[in-house]
Amino acid sequence: MSRLRRQTRETQIVADVRIGSGRANVEVADGFLKHMVETLARYSGLDIELTATGDLKHHLIEDVAITLGLALADEVPASAARYGWAQIPMDEALADAAIDLGGRPFYVGPLPYKLYTHFLHSFATNLGATLHIQVLRGDDPHHIVEAAIKATGMALRQALVDGGVVFSTKGSVTLERLESPERPKSPAGVDQEEDG
Repeated sequence: MSRLRRQTRETQIVADVRIGSGRANVEVADGFLKHMVETLARYSGLDIELTATGDLKHHLIEDVAITLGLALADEVPASAARYGWAQIPMDEALADAAIDLGGRPFYVGPLPYKLYTHFLHSFATNLGATLHIQVLRGDDPHHIVEAAIKATGMALRQALVDGGVVFSTKGSVTLERLESPERPKSPAGVDQEEDG
């Protein structure tokens, strides 16, 4: 399980994310955001516990997406299937999602509700995923956004399956954080700017 706390002057978020059975426990004041995080959990098979507060709706939606993406990035199996695709209808709306968990962050696909375009973009970028959303039809923005979130969840469910082998022509990619000399710190532990 990946447990993250992300705090700024604008938002305070704690998220636990793990590959599981699709259970969600979400405490957030925005009812639609709560519904979308619960929907993402259900369709992806992720267990998500989330507590989030914030000053503005935009900050809350963006920072929840960032935190969920970062937390899920820690959970992706090295031998995940990597790719997933789904098409979901919701009443008059129809949306596709295609995802690649190969560590190349990219997002394509505007939604009629810009905050949720931003949500999916922030989620994909911080997950390190390529995510393409295509809205094929729809009139009601709620239905379109929900179909896109459901399709993203179903695509994630496929991509997260541990197939036992690395699915890439590059093989396994390793990244090692090397120690570097520390910059001088002020007494309060804040980096000091160099003159020049």
